[in-house]
Amino acid sequence: MAILFQKETNIFHLQTKNTAYQMKVAEYGVLLHNYYGQKLGEGDLSYLIMRADRGFSGNPYEAGADRTFSLDSLPLEYPCFGIGDYRTDCIQVIHEDGSNAIDFRYKSHEIQNGKYSLEGLPTMHWENGEGETLVINMEDAATGIKLKLYYGVLYEKDVITRAAEIINSKGNIIINRGLSLCLDFANERMDMIHFYGKHAMEREFERTPLHHGKHSIGSTRGTSSHQHNPFVILCTKDATEDYGDCYGISFLYSGSFLAEAEVDQIGQTRFVMGIQPDTFTWRLEEEESLFLPETALIYSHEGFSGLSLRLHDAIRENIIRGEWKHKRRPVLINNWEATYFDFDGDKLLAIAKDAKDLGIEMLVLDDGWFGKRDNDISGLGDWYVNEKKLKGSLKDLSQRVHEMGLKFGLWFEPEMVSEDSDLYRMHPDWTIKIPGRNPNRSRFQLVLDFSREEVYQTIRDMVFGILDEVPLEYIKWDMNRSITNLYSTALPAERQGELSHRYILNLYRFLEELTARYPHILLEGCSGGGGRFDAGMLYYCPQIWCSDNTDAIERLKIQYGTSFGYPIGSVGSHVSASPNHQTGRKTPWETRGTVAMSGSFGYELDLNKLTTEEKAVIKGQVREYHSYYNLIHEGDYYRLTSPYEDTRATAWQFVSKDKREGLFFAVVTGLQANPAPVIMKLKGLTAKAIYEVEGLRHTGEMLMLGGILLPVPTEEYQSYRYSIKMISN
Repeated sequence: MAILFQKETNIFHLQTKNTAYQMKVAEYGVLLHNYYGQKLGEGDLSYLIMRADRGFSGNPYEAGADRTFSLDSLPLEYPCFGIGDYRTDCIQVIHEDGSNAIDFRYKSHEIQNGKYSLEGLPTMHWENGEGETLVINMEDAATGIKLKLYYGVLYEKDVITRAAEIINSKGNIIINRGLSLCLDFANERMDMIHFYGKHAMEREFERTPLHHGKHSIGSTRGTSSHQHNPFVILCTKDATEDYGDCYGISFLYSGSFLAEAEVDQIGQTRFVMGIQPDTFTWRLEEEESLFLPETALIYSHEGFSGLSLRLHDAIRENIIRGEWKHKRRPVLINNWEATYFDFDGDKLLAIAKDAKDLGIEMLVLDDGWFGKRDNDISGLGDWYVNEKKLKGSLKDLSQRVHEMGLKFGLWFEPEMVSEDSDLYRMHPDWTIKIPGRNPNRSRFQLVLDFSREEVYQTIRDMVFGILDEVPLEYIKWDMNRSITNLYSTALPAERQGELSHRYILNLYRFLEELTARYPHILLEGCSGGGGRFDAGMLYYCPQIWCSDNTDAIERLKIQYGTSFGYPIGSVGSHVSASPNHQTGRKTPWETRGTVAMSGSFGYELDLNKLTTEEKAVIKGQVREYHSYYNLIHEGDYYRLTSPYEDTRATAWQFVSKDKREGLFFAVVTGLQANPAPVIMKLKGLTAKAIYEVEGLRHTGEMLMLGGILLPVPTEEYQSYRYSIKMISN
């Protein structure tokens, strides 16, 4: 049983295969958080909670003379604002009388088989036999406002999910802070690992010791953003790749978010996560409710590797859906870095012909095929085909590509509009901008107000009209600017704070309609590369373009950081030209292939400009990738070195679930004269089994405890790809 309630002690036990999560209904209906960590028995761990009379930490009225019962120091499951807990909280509400306190107390609970759902929002999903749901019903006695706390327990994968629903009982209230999760830790001075960045350099690893006060990351950009990712790790100070306690927290949401940790006056650590309060308010009228998005939690006492392995499996099986969940994805060529806007139908067909000859399986037509779109300052929003540029219809182009034996894919940016477009000239009020102020420009494009039904329907009809007519197997859904100047002409003044969340809800609605109507189409998410790389988008898109930066050496850090919270098969990664278009760096063909093979593989260059020798390299890479596909997309992934700490080489490894085969990849990042040896210790093998690597045979424990010796490199940025095969066990 994954969820157990002990009535005699008022203890909730949530148990997975390797972890336990415990809560207690304490005096006066206060819901305490007792424990989250390695699996243990069903005893009451509330004895570890220290109660003391602390000056300036008040007490609930019901506590009477008991000064040791204070909400300001107890570990709480869902802390509220304005009732004596001065730490960071999860919810703030403004009532009709202007007061802003809310005090949710336990009323009842339900234990259900299977998984709860959240209307209009992505969630993890599982069958009835795989896990259970706990719903805890809370209520504010003074107003009758209700709160449902949802807990999902996915037993085998060690996942616990959290979400919430606020239900108004009477009158009108305004929610101006509604977070999904709180985790309280007693006397834990922890580190917080987050993944910061910028456009073209996303998800860089940073580990920060938590200190007294608040440490927060997040986004106010309307997307999960390039700058901070909605996945964080809390860990003990001794945690490493292979050892120590760590907690992975992933927010299944693609809009603005907040992740905040606070060490309080007595050294306790509180972590909260949810929708960014700076850009959010929500008006709830009588009997209305609001779902708050889901967070997914995974604990590991086996370090970051143990955490990532569990999370990768959970995302692959229990977030990603649809036909392409496990279906082999085609190797593609995208024309963007080959042509940018300078192409016509003949140029595209020439690229397609070369692609077919090289074993590439799909041509993707990127930006510039629609409206008046010969640069990035016009045309967005005019989703009709530029037949003059293509020298024919898009349907004809697709058919000719298919006749060559290739699949066909298409780029869209449905959420945007150019000021120089027919759509904007007809409907300037359909954009997000503040009346009386000049809008903030980015790429000379504005953001369409997707919260408006007429905007949603118009763009939907244009996009679906193309998809109904043109045979294709792939869509790249892009979004190339942050959102600001928040204002909707369709919302009254008191509801303007709802715009950001309404936008995301309609984005999800569009993606849900699209994937249901065209289940055969592989949908790749994108926001200038990795600006919306989050678990919420993976619910609709089984892969996401990882970064607009295709430089193989820069990608080592980008893909390293991404791998902590997301499976490698979800990473869109392509071989591009050398010198690289973003950095000017020169790297060998083999190295570009090595890095791009750790993801959903493809090419981003002009095949017509390659030599015979270079085309032979591509043929070999495509064949090799096909032979590795199942390992990369379905196997276990291990980080062997850090590109931030190991200056000579970055290495990683894949191992099949049955441990019978694997792959070792490494890229040399630092050359030395008279070099010292570089030894890499492998992971995830069967200790006593015999494996063959590069013609040599060793036991698994020799490869894991001793390692392999890398050859001395002969050129800058040289790479190595080794197959690992079990010979006997």
